[in-house]
Amino acid sequence: MEFVWSVVAFIGEAIEAIFGYAEHHHWLFALLAGGYVFYLHDRSVHARFDALDKRVDEIRRRLAIEY
Repeated sequence: MEFVWSVVAFIGEAIEAIFGYAEHHHWLFALLAGGYVFYLHDRSVHARFDALDKRVDEIRRRLAIEY
């Protein structure tokens, strides 16, 4: 039982160390989160332009077939 308690205590101390690091370095995590949001926004913008290009190509093909 003492071994189990030492494992639980070790896990608790590790979690406490992680929270302490995050508390003192929160700017790093904010920077990473902001970069990830920018990355997702950039991907969505590119996806919209790709969809628009496909629509324009389809319209051009249809116009070329009709004439």
